Amino acid sequence: MTTASDTVPEGYMKDTKGRLVPLEAVKPEHLLEDELVHRLHEAAAQLAEQLAAFKRAGFADVAALQSLLHEKYGVSMGGQKGNITLSTYDGRLRVTVAMGESITFGPEIHVAKTLLDQLFERWTEGANASLRVVVMDAFDVGKEGKMQTSKILGLRRLDVPDPEWKEAMEAIANSIRSDCTKSYLRLHTRETPDQAWNMVPLDLAKA
Repeated sequence: MTTASDTVPEGYMKDTKGRLVPLEAVKPEHLLEDELVHRLHEAAAQLAEQLAAFKRAGFADVAALQSLLHEKYGVSMGGQKGNITLSTYDGRLRVTVAMGESITFGPEIHVAKTLLDQLFERWTEGANASLRVVVMDAFDVGKEGKMQTSKILGLRRLDVPDPEWKEAMEAIANSIRSDCTKSYLRLHTRETPDQAWNMVPLDLAKA
């Protein structure tokens, strides 16, 4: 949104330092670059709004079909957490509504890490060295500073016959938080029913 403070007087352009520069002082190639970037952003904003409108309409249409079938047959249409897949009669087109949960960890995760550190200190030097590497890798936050959810949850599938390990795994289980639920609308297509599905790209990275 443009505010009064963002208004640039006619015949001027604002540079990266906020200074007003007369148009005649701006190089022609910089003018062309500025025009191109503005034009692409304006077109992208329109496409983004169209995609958002398409997504809203898609969810509404699927919900309407579910409501219709529920009213007619008295049964709910859809899988766990609202996931549902719809297909054309010939099996060539498919629409999937998927609900995805974002998992985060509460303060209990730090308790689990402390218990595991104590466990490794208690174990003799060199014992279970490979397991130690797996645990260290799971709790490595990396460059983004975020815990690796899948690796931490994967620790709970390991069968380690040690009470302190089991206590740490219980702490991990108690730390799990369902942060939010996101809805996805995915479209797939294929030429014949015996072929693999191909997702219809709806973002620039996959187009």
